[in-house]
Amino acid sequence: MVLVAGLIAVTAGCAVQYGTPFLIPALRADGLTLAQAGLLAGCPIAGLLVTLVAWGAAADRYGERRVLTLGLGAGGLVLLAGARLHGSVALGATFLLAGAATAAVHAASGRLVLGWFAAHERGRAMAIRQCAQPLGVAIAALALPSLSHPSLPQPSTTHSGLPLAVAALGGGCLAATGLALALVRDPVRPRSAAGQLPVSPYRSSTLWRIHGASSMLVVPQFVIATFSLVYLVDVQGWSAAPAGRLLAAAQVGGAATRLAAGYWSDRVGSRLRPMRLLAVATGVVLAALAAATLAGATAAAVVALVIATMLAVSTNGLAFTAVAERAGSAWAGRALGVQNTAQNALAAATPPVFGLLIGVLSYGVGFAVAVAFPVLACLLVPVDDEATGVGAAPRPPVSDRREGPPERR
Repeated sequence: MVLVAGLIAVTAGCAVQYGTPFLIPALRADGLTLAQAGLLAGCPIAGLLVTLVAWGAAADRYGERRVLTLGLGAGGLVLLAGARLHGSVALGATFLLAGAATAAVHAASGRLVLGWFAAHERGRAMAIRQCAQPLGVAIAALALPSLSHPSLPQPSTTHSGLPLAVAALGGGCLAATGLALALVRDPVRPRSAAGQLPVSPYRSSTLWRIHGASSMLVVPQFVIATFSLVYLVDVQGWSAAPAGRLLAAAQVGGAATRLAAGYWSDRVGSRLRPMRLLAVATGVVLAALAAATLAGATAAAVVALVIATMLAVSTNGLAFTAVAERAGSAWAGRALGVQNTAQNALAAATPPVFGLLIGVLSYGVGFAVAVAFPVLACLLVPVDDEATGVGAAPRPPVSDRREGPPERR
């Protein structure tokens, strides 16, 4: 049950952090350019950058349950308050603060997996937890286009559906907060010798290279996540609602690829070898999407877009598991905070930069440029540094854990 509650909590947070691109058609209906709307959609991710490491340190010190519920609850309240405000500046500030608050879910939920699951099952457990990101995006893809385009317009200087969509995101956060309070329990940490903090895992290059590789891989992920809906609407002639349904289905497929990747990593005893192979596959599919778009092959482009949506998210759970295992229990919160900060630094820059690139040139060129990032990731993945087997951070013995029964998971 701890894993289920953590999954739901992270899903609600990810719907806020990564679902705002599905408001871009509504924002453009208000007169914003694609680059301006992309900048606004990137505000939650920018908020993450300010607080991720601090939330991770708080989880290391005070426990996962407190951090998870405090951050998610605060984010929900910010969104409900922001839904009553008007104007792009107020909306951007709301998204920024909500992203900063809900960043807590990433470090806290990752630590729960490290503490409650043994090495041979941790890949699958982390993959289930990491399904939250595509599931959150899928929920946003289903709900936000419809909520932000109501059938009955209301007199307002702001698009009438935006407050309803923002309030829905806030309500989801508060509901998930209540569930986390009821079900999440912290595992007992292993005791450090003489109460001293273990040696920093950042003295070697392995963690830095994992951070770098996974950061490269979020660029194509966010190019697809940010611009797929508006691409289908503007270039392929789809309406927003059916395009959102297609992309929601693709995000569910993305969750399946994360589960498969986690199971694969447990079977082969490696997180990084599967990560490199999936990076190669992502680059190949992105190249096919770029070629089909430039050639005007409509059906092929849509198929490639769906496959790219599924593959682009597949490696995230592998990277998070590798980081948590190599950092160990005493450093996992901070290491996951650094991991998220590195990823989201590029994720925050991706919407405005690629929005400008696509606006000046074309979608095909934008997709082609994105191919370079999986290639760089393949070069950075430290496969040679990976120790034989997995699980550098062993699970505490049953006698040292606060919640012993496995069914608490």
